[in-house]
Amino acid sequence: MKPKTLFILIFTLVVLAGIKIFFLSSKNEKPNEKNKPKTALVRAVIAKKQAMDNVVFSSGSLLANEEATLKSESSGKIISINFKEGQPVQQGQLLVKINDADLQANLSKQIAIQKINEIKEQNLKALLSIKGVSQEEYDVALSLVQQSKADVALTQAQIQKTEVRAPFDGIIGLKNVSVGDYVSSADVLASIQQINPMKIDFSIPERYASQIHLNDSVRIKTAGIGKLYQAQIYAIDPKIDDLTRSLRVRALIENKKQELFAGSYAEVSIVLHSENALVVPSVAVISSLRGQTTYIIKNGKAELNTITIGIRTDSSVEILSGVQAGDTLVTSGIMALKPGAEVKIQNLKNLN
Repeated sequence: MKPKTLFILIFTLVVLAGIKIFFLSSKNEKPNEKNKPKTALVRAVIAKKQAMDNVVFSSGSLLANEEATLKSESSGKIISINFKEGQPVQQGQLLVKINDADLQANLSKQIAIQKINEIKEQNLKALLSIKGVSQEEYDVALSLVQQSKADVALTQAQIQKTEVRAPFDGIIGLKNVSVGDYVSSADVLASIQQINPMKIDFSIPERYASQIHLNDSVRIKTAGIGKLYQAQIYAIDPKIDDLTRSLRVRALIENKKQELFAGSYAEVSIVLHSENALVVPSVAVISSLRGQTTYIIKNGKAELNTITIGIRTDSSVEILSGVQAGDTLVTSGIMALKPGAEVKIQNLKNLN
């Protein structure tokens, strides 16, 4: 047999054998095995409730407990300044006196008129008892007494407006005027601040709003001072800021040594505590622009659930909704999963 004929014969036999093997294997393969989805291998944990703490950091500003700008209610020339700058003053202490010579003279006149009217009223009252005068004459005298008393009270009120007194115990600031200056009600004479205790204003994100309570403690640290101060929350704004989506909080801090100054920047740390939080590992939560989700395993399949989170730490997340205690959550292999995919758990553990 010629070599060429032998080669053609062998090639034909090989092709026929290949065709036979192909068709036989196609007949033996089950139709549903080709399209059967692969089972994903994942790791998972069982969610449970437990106590959870988290530290939230914020920044704030120190404020005086009380602060007032001192101005005179009346215009005039300053005749005395009765305080030293930067020194403590007591509530009601006279700080600045405006010239009131004309008012004092008018007051003396009004007091003299009042005394004359009172004497006349007393005489007419005695005559009225014996029918020596009419009731109408006595009533006129009595009205003059009341009018003179009102004139005296008005002049005294005007004199009080020439006195600038401390509205509360505090530290007086730097003065802006001197004796002899002519001032009006628009001129700022000085300022006064009560710096013990002090206030600290700060804000926290909206998601933590339900976990902040009155009398909660916060820690304060200011620039330039290495020590931590304890403050206590005493007021919470009832409204979330619609621009920043944050909640304003105010706390009080002792400042007996006067180490803190109003207007200072402060770092604030708040420990949020939840006694009965539903906690899952951070790796079980998928974050996207549409929110947070997680895969829950039910009947051997992965279901994608939308969740709401609360406190968050480096390794754990509190779940507020979307997961129940006892649910099995996928912690690894998440990126390869699709909703409804069959899964096989490699290891399963409870959260400690």
